[in-house]
Amino acid sequence: MATSVLSVKTKFKQLRQFAGAAGCTLALAACAGMPGPHAATPAPKQPLDRLTVVTPDAEHDLLAQLLAGEMALTRNDLKEASARYGRAMALSDDPDVAQRAVELALAVRDEAAVQRAIGRWKALGASTADLAQAQAELALATGDTAGAREQLERLIGSGDAHAWRRFGRALVGARDPAQAARLLEAMATPARLPADPKAWLAMSELGDKLGRPDYAMRLADAAVVRFHDTETYAWAAQLKFKAGDRKGATALLKQALARSPDDVRLRLTYASLLSQGGDYATAARLLDNGPQSAEIYALRAALAAQAHDQKAIARLYRQLKQAPPDVRDGNTFLLGQLAEMQDRKDEALAWYDQVGDEDPHAFDADLRSAVILHTQGKVADAHALLEQLETAYLDQPEQLRRAWQADAELYMREQHYAQAAKAYGHALQVLPDDPGLLYGRGLAYAEAGRIDQAVADFRHLLKIKPDDVDASNALGYTLADAGRDLPEAKKLIEVARAAKPHDPAIADSWGWLQYRLGHLDEAARSLRQAWSSARDADVGVHLGEVLWKLGKRQDARQVFEQVRRLDPNNANLHKTVQRLEP
Repeated sequence: MATSVLSVKTKFKQLRQFAGAAGCTLALAACAGMPGPHAATPAPKQPLDRLTVVTPDAEHDLLAQLLAGEMALTRNDLKEASARYGRAMALSDDPDVAQRAVELALAVRDEAAVQRAIGRWKALGASTADLAQAQAELALATGDTAGAREQLERLIGSGDAHAWRRFGRALVGARDPAQAARLLEAMATPARLPADPKAWLAMSELGDKLGRPDYAMRLADAAVVRFHDTETYAWAAQLKFKAGDRKGATALLKQALARSPDDVRLRLTYASLLSQGGDYATAARLLDNGPQSAEIYALRAALAAQAHDQKAIARLYRQLKQAPPDVRDGNTFLLGQLAEMQDRKDEALAWYDQVGDEDPHAFDADLRSAVILHTQGKVADAHALLEQLETAYLDQPEQLRRAWQADAELYMREQHYAQAAKAYGHALQVLPDDPGLLYGRGLAYAEAGRIDQAVADFRHLLKIKPDDVDASNALGYTLADAGRDLPEAKKLIEVARAAKPHDPAIADSWGWLQYRLGHLDEAARSLRQAWSSARDADVGVHLGEVLWKLGKRQDARQVFEQVRRLDPNNANLHKTVQRLEP
């Protein structure tokens, strides 16, 4: 510290000396300019005094045009960026600038600008393949199928090592997918494609993407016969599975595994298809044996979780813990998940803490840690960790939204509804009109007694998603609970009942509405149904109150006692009992 202070003082002293010297120089110059009895003869001009520097105006300044173009791109203003690069290419001898001008002109579909840019690019040495691809893309953009085919033929025949990849790139960006698909089928045939399985797979995938499943399947089958390559088997099997031919997909993968039993990708593909068909046990057996990888460990964990197989989860956890250090260190997030599935919370926290900052799961590890801390009663620590995430991920909207949402959900668990609504509000600033966030804030507002705000959020949500059953039910219940607009509440809940006739939450809303309307028997019937389907504390409180009003006080007390055992700190229970038995 002493050295840095001394350094600063020294610099300041030097600056003072420089300023003093400059002041003397300026004073002498002023004195020299004053007429006097002994005026000095003017000194001859130095060479730099005679130099005139010419600075171009912005329109003729290459760097200014390039910078303006890049700034326009940061604003997603493609039209302005295209215009700037169009000017820049005229000022530059760099073919890359002309290529960029071509790409931007194509993006904004400015045919005249594309032609000018192609001409400039050609003059600067663009290859035959470069020009053919650009002109093909222009023809596709203008609907000129014959012109597009002519240029694509030129591209394929150019001898360019990546001609077929560029062919696919031109078609995938076409404005009319049907036009692109016709050209693909006509030109990318087994007789013409090179002896490279990757090219065949790329064209098959493009056909699938462009809505030509029969072409995609024919090409994939032909690739399997010609190359017997692992990737061709896997892709053909995926297409068969997608088409509903599970037997054909299984047969292909069995053949492939017989040829390459230790191929990790094949085993993953086969296991994924099996799990999609609900055959978790066979998928798990396939992955348990043979070489392991991070992807296989993750899929094994997912399969065990889907099957609720605690023995498999424990076995995988032991196996990973005993794996070599490099394998274990690369799977710390998965180890944390496996520990969490076994309710080993402290171990899970320890594993999550070892997930490095550069690990793609770093955010999720911290998020899960916050949830675990909250379940352990370390509420302040949980919220503090989430606040750190909200600061660290300010420039990553999706992670920031998830951090605020998690914060809000933890506040909801604590019944701190005003703070939950505030957290949801922060998340909505990051992602406005997000249905899940609007729904969550609406619930928080309703629980906090801010009915107008709750109703506003639910109404806004229904404008965005008119068929959202949960939003319809939430708005109907909120109105009914507040005793407001009961005819509208009835319509909303009826819509929800028609969509989900056996949903206990909707049955609760209907029962509570009937209670507000004075239909006690119908209310009790609906609430008993909801209570028997799902032992939710709030449903039990509603049922108890209705039974009390029907004069069945002993039954009501029994329900209240069940609620108390279920959720001892339920605020609605305490308020209701105090109101009924002051």
